[in-house]
Amino acid sequence: MSLPCSDQSIRPKKMKSASLPRGVEAVRCWCGDLCKVKEVTDFSDWLGMKFFMCANYESDPPESISAYIRPPSPPPLCMYYRWIDTEMPDWAVTEIRERDRRAWASWDLEERREKAEAEERAAQKKEWEKYCVEQRAFLDDMIRKNQEEKLRLEEVYRQREQAREAERERKRERARAAKAAEEASDGKGKYPRRTE
Repeated sequence: MSLPCSDQSIRPKKMKSASLPRGVEAVRCWCGDLCKVKEVTDFSDWLGMKFFMCANYESDPPESISAYIRPPSPPPLCMYYRWIDTEMPDWAVTEIRERDRRAWASWDLEERREKAEAEERAAQKKEWEKYCVEQRAFLDDMIRKNQEEKLRLEEVYRQREQAREAERERKRERARAAKAAEEASDGKGKYPRRTE
């Protein structure tokens, strides 16, 4: 058992009532009253350790309005506390190790999940970039084919227009030749001109 202490900075904050261990005598606090026994429930280096503390409060504890909601107790009157245990019990050591193991397992799982998500995002980004490159190549190919088709059609239309224009020119030439021949014959043809 340790010496009495008044340093409130290291006094446990979370505790529950406990029974006096076998072979340990009850002690009195600085108020002169018998101390009550408490057990640390806070997840800390003192988990499961028992200690004496003053049984008197600076003020009356508030009444509980519900079995589930308990208001905080006021501080002890003389701030006396004294450790009964000098070491954590085996179950507390096992609990801390188990909590550490679960925390590390959870952290490792979270890290692996984040890594898998990052890899999946990278794969999706790579796939998207590949898709964009393919689409860009497809669009460029379509634009090139459309331009080639446009040039081909323009050449076809130009050749057709030239052929039509040549045909019109031949017809014009034939018409001019026929007109000139008729004018040169001066109306002398197969049938005589009628005069009246």
